[in-house]
Amino acid sequence: MKTLKKMRSISLLLTLSLAVIMAVPTLSMAAQPTVNLGTTSTFAVLAGTTITNTGHTTISGTTPEGGGDVGLYPGSDFPGKADVTLSGTVHINDTVAIKAKTDLVAAYDDAAGRTPETTIPSELGGKTLYPGTYFSTSGTFQITGTLTLDAQGDPDGVFVFKTASTLITAAGSNVNLINSARYCRTFWKVGSSATLGTNSHFVGHIFAYQSIAAQTGATVQGQLLARNGAVTLDTNTITNGICTTPPVVVTPPVVVTPPVVVTPPVVVTPPVVVTPPVVVTPPVVVTPPVVVTPPVVVTPPVVVTPPVVVTPPVVVTPPVAITPVAVTRTVTGGQLPKTSTPLYELLLIGAALTLLGVIGWRKRKRYA
Repeated sequence: MKTLKKMRSISLLLTLSLAVIMAVPTLSMAAQPTVNLGTTSTFAVLAGTTITNTGHTTISGTTPEGGGDVGLYPGSDFPGKADVTLSGTVHINDTVAIKAKTDLVAAYDDAAGRTPETTIPSELGGKTLYPGTYFSTSGTFQITGTLTLDAQGDPDGVFVFKTASTLITAAGSNVNLINSARYCRTFWKVGSSATLGTNSHFVGHIFAYQSIAAQTGATVQGQLLARNGAVTLDTNTITNGICTTPPVVVTPPVVVTPPVVVTPPVVVTPPVVVTPPVVVTPPVVVTPPVVVTPPVVVTPPVVVTPPVVVTPPVVVTPPVAITPVAVTRTVTGGQLPKTSTPLYELLLIGAALTLLGVIGWRKRKRYA
């Protein structure tokens, strides 16, 4: 019992330790606040000097405030506007655009001041990064291949990338979000200009101090916000949608599975010792009833043989009483007297009597 209690205590401690370990990174990520976009949040594209478009470009947004707006300030030139399909409103040199530009400056400065920083190589392609603030060793960032952003189950995990100079993505490159990572929690502070390669897919909010160029076929989930320069578009698709919490967040609790450590109670299995009752087999002793065979003693009835005593009826011998015939008569003249019984019969009777007498004597001698 003491061992079992000790094991349970250890299991409980391990479970609590795991909970604390899992909670620490979660708290640290939650401690990093998102960048406040202000009124800039309704703009998919915002520029300082000009906005130029080539080909058919689609700009949309589904945020409560709109999300698909296009703004320009202090510039006013927007060539190719006719080929742009947008869900929001175009604001050029109006109060809305001016306010958005002011909020963009504040957002840029917020992202630029984020600490602590993790310094990493400029090439982001092929890497998997977690929530945090990243700074380039060379002052630039580039993406060749796929960059994976893993929020580790925290939908509020914030990613901030800061470059002193440029951001360049290669043709066909991609930014992939996993484990609750969200585009609306991903920010790119670019010290000069950003270039998105042909047919590349980019995710996040770009705050460029100068300009942004989206080459042919590039798609963006987020915003292209150029603080002082131009934004150049070429048959692009830009979506600034609702920043919803991915349902995937529910899956992380699976991490709670470690309590499988509770399995040690398998020690309870020893009760298998209960199997000894197999000793119950001895009742096989019931076989002794074979003793029932003794009834063979029934053979004694052989005593029935005594009836042989029936032989006594030989007592019929009494007829010997016939001996009175012994009445003899004296004859004279040398002649045998005539008797009523012939002589041979008398001899036979005498022999019979003698025989019977011998038999009787022998029997009496036997039983004596």
